[in-house]
Amino acid sequence: MTHPEERLAELGLSVPEVAKPVAVYVPAVRSGDHVFTSGQLPMRSGELMMTGKVGGDVSVEDAVACAQQCGLNAIAAVKAQVGDLAQVKRVVKVVCFVASTPDFTGQPQVANGVSELLGSVFGDAGVHARSAVGVPVLPLDAPVEVEIIVEVAAEAD
Repeated sequence: MTHPEERLAELGLSVPEVAKPVAVYVPAVRSGDHVFTSGQLPMRSGELMMTGKVGGDVSVEDAVACAQQCGLNAIAAVKAQVGDLAQVKRVVKVVCFVASTPDFTGQPQVANGVSELLGSVFGDAGVHARSAVGVPVLPLDAPVEVEIIVEVAAEAD
């Protein structure tokens, strides 16, 4: 079986640096055999990819790319907790928040950006439960925010 980081490389992607929190919290917390990420924004090299509302000044295609970047940032936060992405046994849950105009109803399509990434990187272990939620505004006027919960291999005693 191919290592998750090799799969990322095949997609032309890599695990980024862990995004710095925009307030007082940590990017992820491990509790037993699960890692819970904080909401991840579409940050690249310390800056938001874009701002605005999906269905307004942000296209669906751009929002999907933002969701994918949020997913990469979540993967980075998980890796920082477990050291090796091969420790991920299962992606359990994904929540994707989409800052959108009141008439926009394509939140599930935006969330596919992160879901497809996780499936490509983790294979069957990347299949997950998911919520895609439309909201009026997100931190820093980001168009998308994603949080994930993953099950990981037990810590050695």
